[in-house]
Amino acid sequence: MSQTAQLLDGKTLAQKMQAELRSRIQSLQAEIGRKPGLAVLMVGDNPASAVYVRNKEKACEQIGMASFGQHFGANTTQAELEAAIDRLNEDPNVDGILIQLPLPDHLDAVPLLHRIHPDKDADGLHPLNLGKLVRGEPGLRSCTPAGVMRLLEEYQIGLSGKQAVVIGRSILVGKPIALMLLAEDATVTMAHSRTQNLSGITSEADILIVAAGRPELVTAEMVKPGAVVVDVGINRVTSADGKSRLVGDVHFDSVQQVAQFITPVPGGIGPMTVTMLLHNTVWSYAHREGKTHT
Repeated sequence: MSQTAQLLDGKTLAQKMQAELRSRIQSLQAEIGRKPGLAVLMVGDNPASAVYVRNKEKACEQIGMASFGQHFGANTTQAELEAAIDRLNEDPNVDGILIQLPLPDHLDAVPLLHRIHPDKDADGLHPLNLGKLVRGEPGLRSCTPAGVMRLLEEYQIGLSGKQAVVIGRSILVGKPIALMLLAEDATVTMAHSRTQNLSGITSEADILIVAAGRPELVTAEMVKPGAVVVDVGINRVTSADGKSRLVGDVHFDSVQQVAQFITPVPGGIGPMTVTMLLHNTVWSYAHREGKTHT
């Protein structure tokens, strides 16, 4: 008799965490005398990015955070964006700065990300913050992997001694999540597009994190019975009748019959990513104002 996996419900946890952040902001604001501030920079009119930015700004408002969003035209120059980042770095009311990726082709994201002050790096992507992650020191953590770890913690999923497999090696998700899993004493294998015998590797995993960017790549026969499967992917696919839907990197319907826990798409890691962005901004706010003990 097959049993259906328990859902790792990121949406509900995100709501709980945002309520906690709201009350933390209220108590800190009474001491500090201002709200925390997040600035999201968006360039061009990518429709998916516009939705993400709107969600982030709405979430800011709901928890009592000031939003300093700036929207630039598609033909904005590198120098104009650098100047905008410099202004935000100097602005005492801004605690977190985020560049919404992807940027138009004529812009180079890397020097822009490096230009954000490490203490205001809401996405946790500055080399200094990534270096702190490697060294196991406190600091701002990349939002998506930090959201994965927080979700596993909420469901009391032990990682120590477990075999963890990460599919995907991006600096956004794959590499940082591997380091975070190692820090919790998991044994980590990293797989990617060149990996041979992928299903042989994934079927050994107690914890399988999939961040490959390929729709429904992982199917039931690739998953160890009773495994924990975290699907970081979000892909829009169009069926033969022209209707589009969102799917992850995991074939949800089949894997749900094999795994013990699984994240849905949407409603799994997506809401956690936004919440960790807010969490990082509040952490910076408290840290910069010397209130880290509260």
